[in-house]
Amino acid sequence: MKSVYYWSPFLTNVATINAVINSAKSLRLYSKNYRPIIINVCGEFTPFKSNLEKNGIELKNLISFDYHKFLPKEGFLKSRFSYIVIFFVSIIPLIIFLKKEKPNYFICHLITSLPILISKIINQKTKFILRISGLININLLRKYFWIFIGHKIFLVTCPTISTLNNIKNKNIFYKDKIVLLRDPVINIRKINKKKKEKLSYNIDKKNYNIVCVGRLTKQKNFKLIINSFDQILKIKKNCKLIIIGEGEEKHYLQDLIDKKNLSKNIALVGFEKNIFKFLLNSDLFILSSLWEDPGWVLVEAAISDTLILSSDCKNGPLEFIENDKGGILFKSNSSNDLVEKFNEINNLDKKQILSKKLFAKKKSDEFTIFKHYSHFEKILS
Repeated sequence: MKSVYYWSPFLTNVATINAVINSAKSLRLYSKNYRPIIINVCGEFTPFKSNLEKNGIELKNLISFDYHKFLPKEGFLKSRFSYIVIFFVSIIPLIIFLKKEKPNYFICHLITSLPILISKIINQKTKFILRISGLININLLRKYFWIFIGHKIFLVTCPTISTLNNIKNKNIFYKDKIVLLRDPVINIRKINKKKKEKLSYNIDKKNYNIVCVGRLTKQKNFKLIINSFDQILKIKKNCKLIIIGEGEEKHYLQDLIDKKNLSKNIALVGFEKNIFKFLLNSDLFILSSLWEDPGWVLVEAAISDTLILSSDCKNGPLEFIENDKGGILFKSNSSNDLVEKFNEINNLDKKQILSKKLFAKKKSDEFTIFKHYSHFEKILS
């Protein structure tokens, strides 16, 4: 059985955590050929240890000391400082780790430059896989670094066709090395279990309930919805907006809500483990992001039969919604278009709503952990 190691040092709750864990679970559940192992770089996966062990997934420490809890996490400068710390603290331990473990496959999700750079130094048969997600800023330094180490990379995997084509057009890697691999977003067993849990927040079914989910950061662009919400209320008076998530913009967004006198209409409810109960009890999901690839919660909304109104940001929503078949798209960062498209949503009849929900749900089938496993196994072999 060949070993597949996952490298993904993170600071805060990001979708990549679930991408790594669900990918490992998919191999553990369905594969007879590959054994998944997650590397605990600085203690970031320690809180997930019992869950991973329960699912038969190995967690191996890079070093014995968990220093993740001591690292600054919020804000651009603080997070960049922490990533630099992780990079330099991990250099020697990772060289030793690779020489000792001799992985068959080594998948790099975050801080990818370190393991790939080390692959140039050590001489062994490990196949390094670079996972590219999101709207990547390929500056001159990054481009030439990837060209420099490109021959050491076995595969480059992308979660959407748009990202795949974007990377191919940069002419950095051999095009036959760049492959599509959808994120393992949907775990049906886990969703069915979560559906039975109690809702932690009281949702009044008399209202038209709108839900947004994500870290309270610039990328998610929740200020757009808040700034547009007084216009949305003119279209539909009984709207209630629930924003789920934590992040550095929390106080800014709350101040904006208060300033616009919308505290009775908009609630910041913080981080929630079970977003499915919110999605299942809501009339509409809005994704306002400036970029996504494809946007995990977009897929989760689709599987929950929640109608979708999404920004047409790069790279995922355009591909997922597909010409308004699976929801309705509005121009990214445009308050006027958001309000206009909400009005379109408001005028849809039941048959049109059902059609969009069914299309989105069918589309979400591409993102199950089984589909991820079956495609992953093919590209590895």
